[in-house]
Amino acid sequence: MTATMTTAPRAPQGEGVSGGEPDLWCTYAAVRTLAWLDRTGTLADPDGTAAYLAGRRNADGGYAWSRGMLSDAWATFYCTQALRDMGRPVPGTEATARWLERTWSGEAYAMLPGQAPDAWATHFSARTAVELCGGPVPDRARLLDWLGRLQCAEGGLSWSPEDTRRGKADVRACYYGVMAWRAATDNGASGAPPWDVEALAAWLRARQGDEGGFRFAPAAEVPCLWATYRAVGALAALGRAPRDPDGCHAWVMGLRGPSGAFVRWEGYDVEDVWASFCAVGTLKALGAPLAPVADAVTARMAELACAGGGYTYREPQDAADALSTAAAVLSADPAAPRPDGVRWLEGCQLPNEGGVMYMPGRGSEVRCTLWALAAGAFSGDRAARHRIADWLTDLQNADGGFGYWEGRGSDMVSTAAAVETAALLAEADEAGLDELGPDLAGVLSFVDSCRVTEGEPFAHGNVPGAEPGLRPALQAQRVRLLLGPGFAPPAEAREAVGALLDRHRVRGGGYAGEGNRVPDLLSTYEAVLAADRAGLALDTGHVSAFVDRVRGADGTAWSPLAPGSGGPLADCLGSLLARRLTAGPGALPALALS
Repeated sequence: MTATMTTAPRAPQGEGVSGGEPDLWCTYAAVRTLAWLDRTGTLADPDGTAAYLAGRRNADGGYAWSRGMLSDAWATFYCTQALRDMGRPVPGTEATARWLERTWSGEAYAMLPGQAPDAWATHFSARTAVELCGGPVPDRARLLDWLGRLQCAEGGLSWSPEDTRRGKADVRACYYGVMAWRAATDNGASGAPPWDVEALAAWLRARQGDEGGFRFAPAAEVPCLWATYRAVGALAALGRAPRDPDGCHAWVMGLRGPSGAFVRWEGYDVEDVWASFCAVGTLKALGAPLAPVADAVTARMAELACAGGGYTYREPQDAADALSTAAAVLSADPAAPRPDGVRWLEGCQLPNEGGVMYMPGRGSEVRCTLWALAAGAFSGDRAARHRIADWLTDLQNADGGFGYWEGRGSDMVSTAAAVETAALLAEADEAGLDELGPDLAGVLSFVDSCRVTEGEPFAHGNVPGAEPGLRPALQAQRVRLLLGPGFAPPAEAREAVGALLDRHRVRGGGYAGEGNRVPDLLSTYEAVLAADRAGLALDTGHVSAFVDRVRGADGTAWSPLAPGSGGPLADCLGSLLARRLTAGPGALPALALS
């Protein structure tokens, strides 16, 4: 099953939903771009932006994408690097160093404690450990050995040694591997590259097309600025240059939009924050002057600033995202559907990655793809659905699970989202789940690896070795039910769901993610969904008591203890739960967040 995008990239048409809020990835990209241009003095609200970044710090010393989420290596790098670029102090680096040690696998770094290491996380954490916390990495020799095992036979680097055996090289993995090596070896002063550097440089150079831009990998459809920055940056860090540096420079400068800032692909409509970040990074790596673009890019960054600090990818009032838009579509009154929202979601499938992007111009993400399909996207576009199926198959990791996006380590919530996505695609094409391409036995193997063997039965964590919780345990059982009796006995899954619901049922209404005292919206939604999937009777009065406590005139809260509305996603889940209480089983779409 193969489908190729033949149309030029365009920004999504239709009507997306924007909360006007800052985004961490965007904020880091804006701050770093201004730092490269020596323009951090133009930050719209430096105090607000610094508070936004510092506010992601958790008690464990790591940083999270949003308040209340678990710390991860990517968010930790972005928050601390942006604070340093702004000249602001980074608090408690000793605690951050201790948190990083928990993500060390013995050879490399994982995004979360207990997760398998990957090139993304190893780059972020090696640099954080050395550049922020004063390093060194825990075991340089073992790290260099792990990095050395990322090289594929063709010369490029992959996301993990397991992906190397599958030949999955990518220019992003090359950049992250090279920069992790430099961090671990004092910019190469205390250790030679652990690869055949000429083969690596040749593979990277071969990714440049005749037009001058680079592609992620041989199968990528079109060149883009993200791939170009990572390829040129990796070559520069190795002391090498592109095959055609002048052609690369001309191609980058040809991607300037009407304002003089940049777009990611030729023909794209929006000069977003990542395109300018990648363009300026590429020019810097090429040794080209930045002055010709500095004024225009600085002016464009000012237009992307959010009230109160932080940045988003385009003008805040227009900065829609896939989750908020899907939430609006799903929670709309059936008598007043939102086809323009569905159309906007379909525009988030862009070149090189077949999934749906959280924000257009970024990268495909498995949860956003599930939400978009649940909202009705691509219902009449078989070719687009096949692109998603192909992307999903390629996304599966060697351990059988799935991560949020390409190359990231597996976790339960992403794996459940991937299997639910595959089930929706199979249903649309009247096919079996086994016809979609993913290795279903591998999926079950990963799910089983997340089982917590000590303590109460049926417990699972989000990653192997993690603390147990209701949501990953129910996600595991939903996966088993979708895989079918050929892989897992349905009666056992139903028994597990019943036992888990009894264990986490809160007397006053709803279900708790841990224990049975404080209910929350995500866990209660997951509980009702799993009960319906398992064919168990639902105590609607018990669920209704919870829904009544969290829903109010201002929207839906994430828990009875949280004030006011939790935003569009919480409002959506609350509306869907209320609808389920009157509509009966089968009304809840399988939406996953954490």
